[in-house]
Amino acid sequence: MAPFHGAEKVAPLVDMVQVRQRKRDIVESFRGGSEARLRKVDGLEVIEGDATFTSANSLSVKLAGGAELSLEANTFFINTGERPSRPDLAGLADVESGEYAARILDSTSIQELDHVPEKLIVLGGGYIGLEFGQLFQRLGSKVTIVQRGRWLAPREDAEFADEVRQICEGEGVEILTNAAAISIRADQSGPCPLVLTCAITGDSVTEVRVVGSHILLATGRTPNTDTLDLAKAGVEVDKRGHITVSPTLQTSAPHIYALGDCHGGPAFTHISYDDFRILKANFIDSREQQASTTDRMVPYVVYIDPQLGHIGLHEHEARAQSPDKTIQTATMPMSYVARALEMDETRGLMKAVVDAESEQILGFTCLGMEGGEIMSIVQVAMMGQLPYTRLQQAVFAHPTLAESLNNLWGFLK
Repeated sequence: MAPFHGAEKVAPLVDMVQVRQRKRDIVESFRGGSEARLRKVDGLEVIEGDATFTSANSLSVKLAGGAELSLEANTFFINTGERPSRPDLAGLADVESGEYAARILDSTSIQELDHVPEKLIVLGGGYIGLEFGQLFQRLGSKVTIVQRGRWLAPREDAEFADEVRQICEGEGVEILTNAAAISIRADQSGPCPLVLTCAITGDSVTEVRVVGSHILLATGRTPNTDTLDLAKAGVEVDKRGHITVSPTLQTSAPHIYALGDCHGGPAFTHISYDDFRILKANFIDSREQQASTTDRMVPYVVYIDPQLGHIGLHEHEARAQSPDKTIQTATMPMSYVARALEMDETRGLMKAVVDAESEQILGFTCLGMEGGEIMSIVQVAMMGQLPYTRLQQAVFAHPTLAESLNNLWGFLK
């Protein structure tokens, strides 16, 4: 949230009931619209219930009223998604069974709050923890992010993790890294009854207690496969419960396919959409060459402010995968981008990873104003296998964020 010269900064007045209702309306517009379209498809029946495999070709579905329905088919598609994980944390079950159970939040329940938490502990410094942590700090909470690892957003290159930390701390978020959560308990006194005990590793191990009114468990997601009885269908899963699939999304049972988050890999909505594209191409379009996930690009955007958008390989991945190649990088701060300067939003940086010999772009990250949109321009160039020089020499309108892709390559080394 960049400062704006000439405008006075005032504390926000937040009506969480209205915020929650807007969220519900948006979700319903997508979910309700999709369901309505499904119910209008000729030959398609929508059945709501909990399904379990009873054999390789049959399901038992428990309906809402308690009745059970048996179904048989020659082909199955599993698309059950994931749910927030529960960490193995001493005392968590006790707190969840007591009067403060509603203060233990996940990425779903935190969006149903009707008030702003006074002091929010965020357990986990990945993308979900960062997005909600920054959001609630801005809404008026005092936020502490507790991250087990050395840095936030551990998938990213170190300079981006450092910059994200500086941005969050600059907005007042307290961040504890190398902090392993040991236990949680509820203290009956005061407005902030939750006490999280952590072991912080540095030159020595220090025990720290973090006090909060609420805690967000942002420690990953678990596939919704544990109740499907997949073994009866001959479907294999990995140690986390994700369904094992081939590049064409076929499971270990040849007539059963899995798409979306339940088969592991990148857990993004747009990847689920692309899984559908693969199955549609292979089952309906009947192309001669089967569509697959092989060489699929995986873009993503972390919706902190400013955004973090990424496509392709990170520098550490490129160097590890291609030790015989000459890998170059170009890194430029957003303060060198004219449009960012004009908008007074110069936080962040962008970085490209390049194969020096072929001049192909291997990866790109932008932490900055509309970082996801800038990333998407580079993604299109990568899809067309354009060398970075084509972007360097392109004519982009002035002043746009795209114009930064003329200047970035001057920092290549």
